[in-house]
Amino acid sequence: MLYIGIAAGIFLLELYLKNHVERYGEEGKERKICRGALLIRKYHNRGAFLNAGEKVRPLVAALSLCLTVCLSVLFLVTLGRKGKKALKIGLSLLLGGAFSNTYDRLRRRYVVDYFSFGAPWKPLRAVVFNISDFCILIGTAMAVWQQEGQKEKEYDKKSHF
Repeated sequence: MLYIGIAAGIFLLELYLKNHVERYGEEGKERKICRGALLIRKYHNRGAFLNAGEKVRPLVAALSLCLTVCLSVLFLVTLGRKGKKALKIGLSLLLGGAFSNTYDRLRRRYVVDYFSFGAPWKPLRAVVFNISDFCILIGTAMAVWQQEGQKEKEYDKKSHF
């Protein structure tokens, strides 16, 4: 239940934040917080990462939906297994972020992004994120790390007669 709660919590937090940004944010305006380390700005991403695929939005949305469904099946199968906490947490983070961004693509026809890093390097400063993006990144890293660790354990067992 914990893992489902993590995914649902991410989705609900993002729904709240994205609705807040949609209601009160103005495109083209930014607000500095944390002494300028973070920039709050409203941005509609009409494609995938960095607007890739914005000219084929229905394809991006369909792909996002298919991947989210496949991930949901993997998540449910993994929940029934003992152990693998890092994998389950990783999949929870990944699924929460995927549900949020897929919901946006299907419902709004764009993903609401709302913060950037106040970095001196302009290309990084120009990229606008949402929390789901980081949940997807961290969740993927955790799931891969868990699986690689499992492969090493299996290899070690085979190496010792």
